[in-house]
Amino acid sequence: MKYTLRMTDAHHSALRCHLFPGDGKEAVALLLCGRRKGIDRHVLTVKKVIPIPHDVCDRRPDRVTWPTEFVDPLLGEAYGRGYAILKVHCHGIDYRRFSTTDDESDRLLFSAVTSLLNDDLPHASVIMLPDGELFGRMLGEDGAVVAPFASVMAVGDDLRVWTERRLSAAGFAVRHAQAFGSGTTELLRTLSVAVVGCSGTGSVVVEQLARLGVGRLVLVDPDVVEEKNLNRILNSGKEDAYLGKPKVHVLASAIAHMGLGQEVIPLQRNLLTPEAVRAVAESDVVFGCMDGVEGRHVLNRLAAFYLMPYFDVGVRLDADGDGGIDRIAGAVHYLQPGLSSLLSRGVYDMKRVDAEAMRRTDPEMYRRLVREGYLRGVDEDRPAVVSINTFFAALVVNEFLARLHPYRNQPNGEYAYVGGSLSEMRFYPEGETAPCQVLERHVGKGDVVPLLERPSLS
Repeated sequence: MKYTLRMTDAHHSALRCHLFPGDGKEAVALLLCGRRKGIDRHVLTVKKVIPIPHDVCDRRPDRVTWPTEFVDPLLGEAYGRGYAILKVHCHGIDYRRFSTTDDESDRLLFSAVTSLLNDDLPHASVIMLPDGELFGRMLGEDGAVVAPFASVMAVGDDLRVWTERRLSAAGFAVRHAQAFGSGTTELLRTLSVAVVGCSGTGSVVVEQLARLGVGRLVLVDPDVVEEKNLNRILNSGKEDAYLGKPKVHVLASAIAHMGLGQEVIPLQRNLLTPEAVRAVAESDVVFGCMDGVEGRHVLNRLAAFYLMPYFDVGVRLDADGDGGIDRIAGAVHYLQPGLSSLLSRGVYDMKRVDAEAMRRTDPEMYRRLVREGYLRGVDEDRPAVVSINTFFAALVVNEFLARLHPYRNQPNGEYAYVGGSLSEMRFYPEGETAPCQVLERHVGKGDVVPLLERPSLS
């Protein structure tokens, strides 16, 4: 079982401000977390930070004692919901291990927590170091140590990931290491990345992520290769179209042929299925490479529930009516849980989401309502060419690398959105906007029933 912890940059900043007030003494806080409880991956997602006031603690440079009554309200919130309780305290020096005092404190606290909640789920203890690094461990029945966190991620303008161990850059990635630093290539090897949509832009994104050395790739797409796809799906061929091979299997086969040692999970599923949602939620990062807006809306919702950094790419070619192209454009969005969404940025509205949902679930009713003027029609198929797809797919992958290893002259906060027009050869970056009021309340909830609070996913 691999255990990971995710939080937003706001959570991380609140913790660091409280745990290191500048007096050189230890401090403590509690976290309430949602979960994605998978078969071989278990993710904790921070919902709430509860600082334990300094003046009620006995704080010293090498230990902190605090009143455990602050746990009681969290037990009430966690009971019956599967939430996790985490204790976070600081070490004033670069001491990367739990002390014997920490061991005894955790055993006493979490033996009581697991007994009171009685749900057989593990909880956790985490330490923050002066530079903001976090590491920790899962604790189960009687406060026994289950396993260390394989990674802890803080999702912000930059993606900060602290891993259990460092891996040396593999030989095939040496050139990337020279460009971005060996730390980036080592980190990519530890990450699990989901790509939703494996056609025009998606196949190019997958190709890049695989050759960059991402350790685990989850590929989600319900469709099979058709002859009309051959001009834009990398690694596809006439035989794949003739046999009707699933797009995810074609790309998985190509990755296996590379021989770079990645784990690949191909899912021939629509994102709007429980199997796909659960598989994506267990990944560390997600790329959306879909044409429609219903899938984008669900993916943005999923990223909020499970605290995932979400990279979205879209390409648009508008015909001029005379056999030519009037406009060639594309956009890359980087979306952080708790901040703006594709909905709040105006990429789509709920009328379009509802229209696409109806086209998928009741096509006959959809066509009738469009004819009668009650619904706006959804584009059935847009033209796409491989050169344009490749251009914007490279842009979104480089956006991902910029978040892991900032290399731009300006801070990443200025690039929440990058729109580009190849007709005008201009790019339009924009910074973050106001938080999405629709998704803000779902941040960090993790697994709920029904999934994502959508009855269709029950």
